[in-house]
Amino acid sequence: MTETSAHGRAIGTWGTAARLLVGGYLVGSVVVGSVTGHFRVESWVLGLVGFPVLALGWQAWRARRRPQRLVAYTGPLGHLLTLALFLLLYGTTWYAPPIGFVSDAALLFFGSSMLLAAGRGYSGCEVLAISNWLLRRDDQLGCVVFDAVDRLGSRRTVG
Repeated sequence: MTETSAHGRAIGTWGTAARLLVGGYLVGSVVVGSVTGHFRVESWVLGLVGFPVLALGWQAWRARRRPQRLVAYTGPLGHLLTLALFLLLYGTTWYAPPIGFVSDAALLFFGSSMLLAAGRGYSGCEVLAISNWLLRRDDQLGCVVFDAVDRLGSRRTVG
């Protein structure tokens, strides 16, 4: 899934554009909300520091215990689990208003991960894009969000 081209990128133009559009929209929505008067520092800290540190800590711990590459829940079930996690975090404004800032933090984390994946040409799990980059790993856990776009892009470049 993450084979790289001669230029070191595993995704083509379509995959890059999809990640930039979705990631830009997620991050941009929080930026616009913050600029229009709903700035919550805790959302930014949790989304850009807290969640990435949690993912990094878990992944580093797991890699020390089992150094082989992790590939788990990468099919439809994995996609549903990733979507469920995102919706659980995003929905806090509705089911837990006191911690509603987690909603924007989820947008920042998922969005910035997609933007990093686009910039690096990474076709793997966007949720682990930051920790995979920092740990120099290619673990896959529950993500197939852009798989169809990547397959379309690779078919067009090959054929």
